[in-house]
Amino acid sequence: MTHRILGISGSPVKKGNVETLLNRAIESLPVKNVECDIVHLSCLKIRDCLHCNFCLTKQTKGGYCSIKDDAQAVFEKAEAADILVLASPVYFMRTSARMAALIDRFRVFVFGNLTAGHMKNKIGVSMAAAWLRHGGVETTHLTHILTFLGLEMIPASVHQGVSPLGASVLTSINGSGNFDPAVSLGIENDEPGMKSARLILRRALELAKLIRK
Repeated sequence: MTHRILGISGSPVKKGNVETLLNRAIESLPVKNVECDIVHLSCLKIRDCLHCNFCLTKQTKGGYCSIKDDAQAVFEKAEAADILVLASPVYFMRTSARMAALIDRFRVFVFGNLTAGHMKNKIGVSMAAAWLRHGGVETTHLTHILTFLGLEMIPASVHQGVSPLGASVLTSINGSGNFDPAVSLGIENDEPGMKSARLILRRALELAKLIRK
């Protein structure tokens, strides 16, 4: 039986640390019976939720929200997935602005006249890439986990990684905050962090299989 994974990169930087983290983690999964798709918010226009309550009563197939932008395609991919991965850079002690805008728009799956409850019992995975060791990785994870709980999803957790809250990767050497202009992808120097991403995705796949049973 095939399990579908949707990864969402909340970074505005194309081919940067977060996109690379997400790609490498998904590439580590077994190919058999797994379908993966990655959405890069750096390439999409996702506007802020207006709290207009259109979704409460006026949803139609292909039109879950009153705002006409790129969010509808993301909604449909999330709806079809078994596992949702939210991966964000940490710029100021929290998830990115682009990710936050999308999370607000996910209220269509809480209140929507057609889509309420459609994320229930899916598996959620949080990933965060931070410049500093204590620069907001865990507060970013908590934002993602609260999103999963609000959608009645099941957050994945694994203790073998560096944080049970989610995949946690540092982009400066040892999270020191020291800048090296020769390093463009700092995550490649954080093997424990990269391992945490591989481990939590495998755990998510295990949970998805249990849910299917």
